[in-house]
Amino acid sequence: MRQRSLIAITAALAAGALTLTACGSRGGDKGSDSGSGGTTVIIGVDAPLTGDLSALGLGIKNSVDLAAKTANKQQTVKGITFKVQAFDDQAQPSSGQQNAVKFVADKNVLGVVGPLNSSVSESMQKVFDDAKLVQVSPANTGPSLSQGPDWRTKKVRQYKSYFRTATTDAIQGPFAAQYVYNDAKKTKVFVIDDKKTYGAGLAGTFTDEFKKLGGKVVGTEHIDPDTKDFSAVATKVKKSGADVVYYGGEYPQAGPLSKQIKAAGAKIPLVGGDGINDADFVKLAGPDSTGDLATSVGAPVEELDSAKQFVADYKAGGYKDEYSAYGGYSYDSAWAIIEAVKKVVEDNDGKLPSDARAKVTEAMQNVSFDGVTGKVSFDEFGDATNKQLTVYRVENGAFAPVKSGTFTG
Repeated sequence: MRQRSLIAITAALAAGALTLTACGSRGGDKGSDSGSGGTTVIIGVDAPLTGDLSALGLGIKNSVDLAAKTANKQQTVKGITFKVQAFDDQAQPSSGQQNAVKFVADKNVLGVVGPLNSSVSESMQKVFDDAKLVQVSPANTGPSLSQGPDWRTKKVRQYKSYFRTATTDAIQGPFAAQYVYNDAKKTKVFVIDDKKTYGAGLAGTFTDEFKKLGGKVVGTEHIDPDTKDFSAVATKVKKSGADVVYYGGEYPQAGPLSKQIKAAGAKIPLVGGDGINDADFVKLAGPDSTGDLATSVGAPVEELDSAKQFVADYKAGGYKDEYSAYGGYSYDSAWAIIEAVKKVVEDNDGKLPSDARAKVTEAMQNVSFDGVTGKVSFDEFGDATNKQLTVYRVENGAFAPVKSGTFTG
Protein backbone atom coordinates (compact mmCIF):
# COMPACT_ATOMS: atom_id res chain seq x y z
CA MET A 1 0.00 0.00 0.00
CA ARG A 2 1.34 3.39 -0.92
CA GLN A 3 0.95 5.75 2.01
CA ARG A 4 0.91 9.37 1.01
CA SER A 5 -0.24 12.15 3.33
CA LEU A 6 0.07 15.19 1.11
CA ILE A 7 -1.90 17.99 2.70
CA ALA A 8 -2.41 21.46 1.40
CA ILE A 9 -0.78 23.24 4.34
CA THR A 10 2.51 21.37 4.18
CA ALA A 11 2.57 21.64 0.40
CA ALA A 12 2.21 25.39 0.68
CA LEU A 13 4.92 25.55 3.32
CA ALA A 14 7.17 23.47 1.09
CA ALA A 15 6.58 25.75 -1.85
CA GLY A 16 7.63 28.74 0.21
CA ALA A 17 10.60 26.97 1.72
CA LEU A 18 11.95 25.85 -1.63
CA THR A 19 12.83 29.41 -2.56
CA LEU A 20 15.60 29.39 0.04
CA THR A 21 19.16 28.67 -1.00
CA ALA A 22 21.83 26.87 0.98
CA CYS A 23 25.22 28.39 1.50
CA GLY A 24 25.97 27.59 5.14
CA SER A 25 26.39 30.04 8.01
CA ARG A 26 29.51 31.87 9.03
CA GLY A 27 30.30 31.26 12.68
CA GLY A 28 27.12 31.95 14.61
CA ASP A 29 25.17 28.70 14.91
CA LYS A 30 27.65 26.65 16.88
CA GLY A 31 26.40 23.32 18.16
CA SER A 32 28.29 20.90 20.37
CA ASP A 33 30.64 20.13 17.47
CA SER A 34 31.06 23.59 16.08
CA GLY A 35 34.79 23.78 16.66
CA SER A 36 36.43 27.17 16.26
CA GLY A 37 34.29 28.88 13.66
CA GLY A 38 34.24 28.66 9.90
CA THR A 39 31.16 27.51 8.02
CA THR A 40 28.59 25.32 9.74
CA VAL A 41 26.86 22.67 7.65
CA ILE A 42 23.92 20.80 9.12
CA ILE A 43 23.28 17.14 8.38
CA GLY A 44 19.63 16.41 9.08
CA VAL A 45 18.39 13.14 10.51
CA ASP A 46 14.82 11.90 10.17
CA ALA A 47 13.91 8.75 12.09
CA PRO A 48 11.48 7.41 14.69
CA LEU A 49 13.07 8.69 17.90
CA THR A 50 10.07 7.80 20.06
CA GLY A 51 7.55 4.98 19.91
CA ASP A 52 7.82 1.30 19.02
CA LEU A 53 10.65 1.70 16.49
CA SER A 54 12.79 4.11 18.51
CA ALA A 55 15.48 1.48 19.14
CA LEU A 56 16.29 1.59 15.42
CA GLY A 57 15.79 5.35 15.09
CA LEU A 58 18.07 6.29 17.98
CA GLY A 59 20.78 4.04 16.55
CA ILE A 60 20.49 5.94 13.27
CA LYS A 61 20.69 9.34 14.97
CA ASN A 62 23.67 8.43 17.16
CA SER A 63 25.63 6.93 14.27
CA VAL A 64 25.19 10.08 12.20
CA ASP A 65 26.28 12.12 15.21
CA LEU A 66 29.43 9.99 15.46
CA ALA A 67 30.20 10.56 11.76
CA ALA A 68 29.86 14.34 12.17
CA LYS A 69 32.07 14.37 15.25
CA THR A 70 34.68 12.25 13.48
CA ALA A 71 34.70 14.56 10.43
CA ASN A 72 35.09 17.61 12.67
CA LYS A 73 37.88 16.04 14.71
CA GLN A 74 39.76 14.99 11.59
CA GLN A 75 38.96 18.25 9.75
CA THR A 76 37.81 16.15 6.82
CA VAL A 77 36.47 19.23 5.05
CA LYS A 78 38.69 22.26 5.63
CA GLY A 79 36.77 25.24 6.94
CA ILE A 80 33.56 23.25 7.46
CA THR A 81 32.07 22.21 10.80
CA PHE A 82 29.32 19.62 10.69
CA LYS A 83 26.37 19.72 13.04
CA VAL A 84 23.49 17.25 13.34
CA GLN A 85 19.83 18.21 13.57
CA ALA A 86 17.47 15.27 14.25
CA PHE A 87 13.69 15.25 13.92
CA ASP A 88 11.32 12.52 15.11
CA ASP A 89 8.96 11.16 12.46
CA GLN A 90 7.35 8.57 14.80
CA ALA A 91 7.30 6.25 11.75
CA GLN A 92 4.42 8.35 10.35
CA PRO A 93 4.43 9.63 6.72
CA SER A 94 2.70 12.88 7.67
CA SER A 95 5.32 13.66 10.33
CA GLY A 96 8.11 12.79 7.92
CA GLN A 97 6.77 15.19 5.34
CA GLN A 98 6.51 17.99 7.89
CA ASN A 99 10.11 17.28 8.94
CA ALA A 100 11.22 17.42 5.31
CA VAL A 101 9.65 20.88 5.00
CA LYS A 102 11.55 22.02 8.11
CA PHE A 103 14.85 20.70 6.79
CA VAL A 104 14.33 22.47 3.47
CA ALA A 105 13.52 25.73 5.27
CA ASP A 106 16.90 25.73 7.06
CA LYS A 107 19.48 26.96 4.55
CA ASN A 108 22.31 25.36 6.53
CA VAL A 109 21.00 21.82 5.90
CA LEU A 110 22.92 20.36 2.96
CA GLY A 111 21.92 16.71 3.34
CA VAL A 112 19.51 14.49 5.27
CA VAL A 113 20.03 10.94 6.53
CA GLY A 114 16.83 8.89 6.76
CA PRO A 115 14.17 7.90 7.13
CA LEU A 116 13.84 4.36 8.47
CA ASN A 117 10.50 3.53 6.87
CA SER A 118 9.86 3.33 3.13
CA SER A 119 6.31 4.63 3.59
CA VAL A 120 7.69 7.72 5.34
CA SER A 121 10.22 8.26 2.57
CA GLU A 122 7.43 8.33 -0.02
CA SER A 123 6.03 11.44 1.65
CA MET A 124 9.42 13.20 1.79
CA GLN A 125 11.07 12.55 -1.56
CA LYS A 126 9.37 15.22 -3.65
CA VAL A 127 9.88 17.90 -0.98
CA PHE A 128 13.60 17.19 -0.95
CA ASP A 129 13.91 16.81 -4.71
CA ASP A 130 12.14 20.10 -5.44
CA ALA A 131 14.69 21.79 -3.15
CA LYS A 132 17.61 19.82 -4.64
CA LEU A 133 18.40 18.67 -1.09
CA VAL A 134 20.12 15.30 -1.04
CA GLN A 135 18.60 12.45 0.97
CA VAL A 136 20.48 9.27 1.86
CA SER A 137 18.53 6.52 3.62
CA PRO A 138 20.37 3.86 5.60
CA ALA A 139 17.32 1.63 5.83
CA ASN A 140 14.72 2.07 3.05
CA THR A 141 14.37 -1.15 1.09
CA GLY A 142 11.24 -0.53 -1.00
CA PRO A 143 12.34 -0.81 -4.67
CA SER A 144 9.77 1.69 -5.97
CA LEU A 145 11.43 4.57 -4.10
CA SER A 146 14.30 4.60 -6.57
CA GLN A 147 13.13 2.52 -9.53
CA GLY A 148 9.48 3.57 -9.83
CA PRO A 149 6.14 1.81 -9.25
CA ASP A 150 6.65 -0.48 -12.25
CA TRP A 151 10.18 -1.51 -11.23
CA ARG A 152 9.50 -5.20 -11.96
CA THR A 153 9.05 -4.48 -15.69
CA LYS A 154 10.49 -1.01 -16.28
CA LYS A 155 12.94 0.70 -13.94
CA VAL A 156 12.74 4.50 -13.98
CA ARG A 157 14.57 6.68 -11.48
CA GLN A 158 12.10 8.81 -9.54
CA TYR A 159 14.20 11.51 -7.85
CA LYS A 160 17.79 12.55 -8.49
CA SER A 161 18.18 13.65 -4.87
CA TYR A 162 17.35 10.21 -3.42
CA PHE A 163 20.08 7.72 -2.49
CA ARG A 164 20.38 4.79 -0.10
CA THR A 165 23.14 2.68 1.43
CA ALA A 166 20.85 -0.34 2.06
CA THR A 167 19.99 -2.81 -0.66
CA THR A 168 16.36 -3.31 -1.72
CA ASP A 169 13.57 -5.81 -1.19
CA ALA A 170 13.83 -6.76 -4.85
CA ILE A 171 16.81 -8.74 -3.54
CA GLN A 172 16.00 -9.24 0.15
CA GLY A 173 12.68 -11.07 -0.32
CA PRO A 174 14.01 -13.59 -2.87
CA PHE A 175 17.20 -14.09 -0.81
CA ALA A 176 15.03 -15.08 2.16
CA ALA A 177 12.91 -17.38 -0.01
CA GLN A 178 15.98 -19.22 -1.27
CA TYR A 179 17.21 -19.78 2.27
CA VAL A 180 13.84 -20.91 3.59
CA TYR A 181 13.25 -23.35 0.71
CA ASN A 182 16.77 -24.58 -0.06
CA ASP A 183 18.52 -24.40 3.32
CA ALA A 184 15.75 -24.63 5.93
CA LYS A 185 13.83 -27.14 3.72
CA LYS A 186 10.44 -25.50 4.31
CA THR A 187 7.88 -25.99 1.55
CA LYS A 188 4.55 -24.67 2.90
CA VAL A 189 4.40 -21.03 3.91
CA PHE A 190 1.72 -18.83 5.42
CA VAL A 191 2.40 -15.21 4.35
CA ILE A 192 1.36 -12.26 6.54
CA ASP A 193 2.03 -8.54 6.09
CA ASP A 194 1.13 -5.24 7.77
CA LYS A 195 -0.21 -3.60 4.57
CA LYS A 196 2.49 -0.91 4.67
CA THR A 197 4.86 -0.10 1.79
CA TYR A 198 7.79 -1.98 3.28
CA GLY A 199 5.95 -5.00 4.65
CA ALA A 200 3.64 -5.66 1.72
CA GLY A 201 6.43 -5.17 -0.81
CA LEU A 202 8.80 -7.51 1.00
CA ALA A 203 6.13 -10.19 1.42
CA GLY A 204 5.39 -9.91 -2.30
CA THR A 205 8.97 -10.44 -3.49
CA PHE A 206 9.43 -13.33 -1.03
CA THR A 207 6.22 -15.00 -2.25
CA ASP A 208 7.12 -14.71 -5.93
CA GLU A 209 10.49 -16.40 -5.44
CA PHE A 210 9.19 -19.04 -3.01
CA LYS A 211 6.57 -20.18 -5.52
CA LYS A 212 9.10 -20.10 -8.34
CA LEU A 213 11.31 -22.49 -6.33
CA GLY A 214 8.41 -24.93 -5.92
CA GLY A 215 7.10 -23.88 -2.53
CA LYS A 216 3.39 -23.63 -1.75
CA VAL A 217 1.59 -20.67 -0.17
CA VAL A 218 -1.05 -22.27 2.08
CA GLY A 219 -2.51 -19.00 3.37
CA THR A 220 -2.22 -15.23 3.36
CA GLU A 221 -3.37 -12.58 5.79
CA HIS A 222 -3.00 -8.86 6.44
CA ILE A 223 -2.78 -7.54 9.98
CA ASP A 224 -3.49 -4.17 11.56
CA PRO A 225 -0.13 -2.85 12.85
CA ASP A 226 -1.95 -0.84 15.53
CA THR A 227 -3.11 -3.96 17.37
CA LYS A 228 -1.24 -6.60 19.34
CA ASP A 229 -3.96 -9.29 19.34
CA PHE A 230 -3.18 -11.73 16.54
CA SER A 231 -5.00 -14.76 17.97
CA ALA A 232 -7.36 -15.08 15.00
CA VAL A 233 -4.45 -15.06 12.54
CA ALA A 234 -2.53 -17.50 14.73
CA THR A 235 -5.45 -19.92 14.61
CA LYS A 236 -5.55 -19.70 10.80
CA VAL A 237 -1.83 -20.44 10.65
CA LYS A 238 -2.28 -23.53 12.86
CA LYS A 239 -5.15 -24.85 10.71
CA SER A 240 -3.28 -24.20 7.42
CA GLY A 241 -0.64 -26.87 7.96
CA ALA A 242 2.15 -24.39 7.17
CA ASP A 243 5.68 -25.36 8.19
CA VAL A 244 6.88 -21.73 8.17
CA VAL A 245 5.41 -18.23 8.44
CA TYR A 246 6.76 -15.27 6.48
CA TYR A 247 5.94 -11.85 7.93
CA GLY A 248 6.39 -8.58 6.03
CA GLY A 249 6.60 -5.87 8.66
CA GLU A 250 8.50 -4.76 11.75
CA TYR A 251 9.39 -6.16 15.15
CA PRO A 252 6.72 -4.46 17.34
CA GLN A 253 4.11 -6.64 15.61
CA ALA A 254 6.34 -9.56 14.58
CA GLY A 255 7.32 -10.39 18.17
CA PRO A 256 3.77 -10.78 19.54
CA LEU A 257 2.73 -12.48 16.29
CA SER A 258 5.44 -15.12 16.66
CA LYS A 259 4.54 -15.67 20.32
CA GLN A 260 0.83 -16.08 19.62
CA ILE A 261 1.40 -18.44 16.67
CA LYS A 262 3.44 -20.74 18.92
CA ALA A 263 0.82 -20.46 21.68
CA ALA A 264 -1.85 -21.54 19.19
CA GLY A 265 0.04 -24.78 18.70
CA ALA A 266 1.96 -24.05 15.49
CA LYS A 267 5.53 -24.69 16.59
CA ILE A 268 6.99 -23.34 13.35
CA PRO A 269 9.52 -20.57 12.66
CA LEU A 270 8.51 -17.03 11.80
CA VAL A 271 10.71 -15.43 9.16
CA GLY A 272 10.95 -11.72 8.39
CA GLY A 273 13.18 -9.04 6.91
CA ASP A 274 15.47 -6.41 8.39
CA GLY A 275 12.46 -4.78 10.04
CA ILE A 276 12.33 -7.55 12.65
CA ASN A 277 16.09 -7.94 13.11
CA ASP A 278 16.30 -6.30 16.51
CA ALA A 279 16.82 -7.50 20.08
CA ASP A 280 13.36 -6.21 20.96
CA PHE A 281 11.83 -8.83 18.65
CA VAL A 282 13.22 -11.58 20.86
CA LYS A 283 11.98 -9.84 24.02
CA LEU A 284 8.48 -9.55 22.56
CA ALA A 285 8.42 -13.04 21.05
CA GLY A 286 9.64 -14.78 24.19
CA PRO A 287 11.65 -17.97 24.69
CA ASP A 288 9.74 -19.90 22.01
CA SER A 289 11.25 -17.60 19.36
CA THR A 290 14.31 -19.86 19.10
CA GLY A 291 14.59 -20.81 15.45
CA ASP A 292 12.85 -17.70 14.12
CA LEU A 293 14.72 -16.09 11.22
CA ALA A 294 15.38 -12.61 9.86
CA THR A 295 17.28 -11.31 6.87
CA SER A 296 19.11 -8.02 7.01
CA VAL A 297 21.09 -5.85 4.65
CA GLY A 298 24.83 -6.37 4.50
CA ALA A 299 26.97 -8.50 6.77
CA PRO A 300 27.03 -8.30 10.59
CA VAL A 301 28.87 -5.12 11.53
CA GLU A 302 30.61 -6.92 14.39
CA GLU A 303 32.23 -9.34 11.92
CA LEU A 304 33.51 -6.74 9.46
CA ASP A 305 37.13 -5.60 9.67
CA SER A 306 35.96 -2.35 8.10
CA ALA A 307 33.63 -1.73 11.06
CA LYS A 308 36.05 -2.28 13.95
CA GLN A 309 36.85 1.41 14.31
CA PHE A 310 33.17 2.35 14.16
CA VAL A 311 32.26 -0.16 16.86
CA ALA A 312 35.10 1.05 19.11
CA ASP A 313 34.32 4.74 18.53
CA TYR A 314 30.61 4.24 19.14
CA LYS A 315 31.32 2.54 22.45
CA ALA A 316 33.80 5.27 23.40
CA GLY A 317 31.21 7.90 22.45
CA GLY A 318 29.09 6.96 25.45
CA TYR A 319 25.81 6.62 23.57
CA LYS A 320 23.22 5.02 25.85
CA ASP A 321 21.39 3.40 22.93
CA GLU A 322 22.75 0.59 20.73
CA TYR A 323 23.71 1.43 17.13
CA SER A 324 21.25 -1.35 16.27
CA ALA A 325 20.60 -2.80 12.80
CA TYR A 326 21.31 0.34 10.76
CA GLY A 327 24.16 1.98 12.69
CA GLY A 328 26.88 1.17 10.17
CA TYR A 329 24.67 2.17 7.24
CA SER A 330 23.73 5.42 8.99
CA TYR A 331 27.37 6.31 9.57
CA ASP A 332 28.10 5.56 5.92
CA SER A 333 25.08 7.61 4.78
CA ALA A 334 26.33 10.60 6.77
CA TRP A 335 29.87 10.10 5.51
CA ALA A 336 28.60 10.03 1.92
CA ILE A 337 27.11 13.49 2.53
CA ILE A 338 30.39 14.64 4.07
CA GLU A 339 32.32 13.35 1.04
CA ALA A 340 29.93 15.12 -1.34
CA VAL A 341 30.31 18.38 0.59
CA LYS A 342 34.08 17.95 0.49
CA LYS A 343 34.02 17.56 -3.29
CA VAL A 344 31.88 20.68 -3.73
CA VAL A 345 34.09 22.76 -1.44
CA GLU A 346 37.30 21.62 -3.13
CA ASP A 347 35.84 22.43 -6.55
CA ASN A 348 34.90 25.95 -5.42
CA ASP A 349 38.19 27.28 -4.04
CA GLY A 350 37.54 26.06 -0.52
CA LYS A 351 34.10 27.62 -0.12
CA LEU A 352 30.49 26.56 -0.47
CA PRO A 353 28.83 27.95 -3.63
CA SER A 354 25.46 29.68 -3.54
CA ASP A 355 23.86 26.61 -5.13
CA ALA A 356 25.48 24.22 -2.64
CA ARG A 357 22.48 21.92 -2.35
CA ALA A 358 22.29 21.24 -6.07
CA LYS A 359 26.05 20.77 -6.26
CA VAL A 360 26.08 18.33 -3.30
CA THR A 361 23.26 16.31 -4.87
CA GLU A 362 25.18 16.19 -8.14
CA ALA A 363 28.40 15.17 -6.39
CA MET A 364 26.67 12.37 -4.48
CA GLN A 365 26.18 10.34 -7.65
CA ASN A 366 29.93 9.82 -7.95
CA VAL A 367 30.76 9.41 -4.25
CA SER A 368 32.78 6.26 -3.62
CA PHE A 369 34.70 5.28 -0.48
CA ASP A 370 35.52 2.37 1.81
CA GLY A 371 32.97 2.65 4.58
CA VAL A 372 31.96 0.88 7.77
CA THR A 373 29.78 -1.56 5.80
CA GLY A 374 32.23 -2.05 2.93
CA LYS A 375 32.48 -0.25 -0.39
CA VAL A 376 30.00 2.62 -0.56
CA SER A 377 28.87 3.85 -3.98
CA PHE A 378 25.63 4.28 -5.92
CA ASP A 379 24.23 2.96 -9.18
CA GLU A 380 22.22 4.84 -11.81
CA PHE A 381 19.11 4.72 -9.60
CA GLY A 382 20.83 5.99 -6.49
CA ASP A 383 20.75 2.49 -5.01
CA ALA A 384 23.63 0.96 -3.09
CA THR A 385 26.03 -1.09 -5.18
CA ASN A 386 26.63 -3.32 -2.12
CA LYS A 387 24.05 -6.12 -2.52
CA GLN A 388 25.14 -8.34 0.35
CA LEU A 389 22.56 -9.79 2.77
CA THR A 390 22.65 -12.00 5.86
CA VAL A 391 20.25 -14.51 7.42
CA TYR A 392 20.01 -14.42 11.23
CA ARG A 393 18.53 -17.08 13.53
CA VAL A 394 17.32 -16.64 17.10
CA GLU A 395 19.64 -18.71 19.30
CA ASN A 396 20.08 -18.40 23.07
CA GLY A 397 17.85 -15.35 23.23
CA ALA A 398 19.48 -13.31 20.46
CA PHE A 399 19.78 -13.11 16.69
CA ALA A 400 22.95 -14.80 15.43
CA PRO A 401 24.17 -14.77 11.82
CA VAL A 402 23.92 -18.09 9.99
CA LYS A 403 24.56 -17.26 6.33
CA SER A 404 25.74 -14.26 4.28
CA GLY A 405 25.63 -13.85 0.52
CA THR A 406 23.82 -12.24 -2.37
CA PHE A 407 20.66 -13.23 -4.21
CA THR A 408 21.27 -15.17 -7.38
CA GLY A 409 18.32 -15.04 -9.76
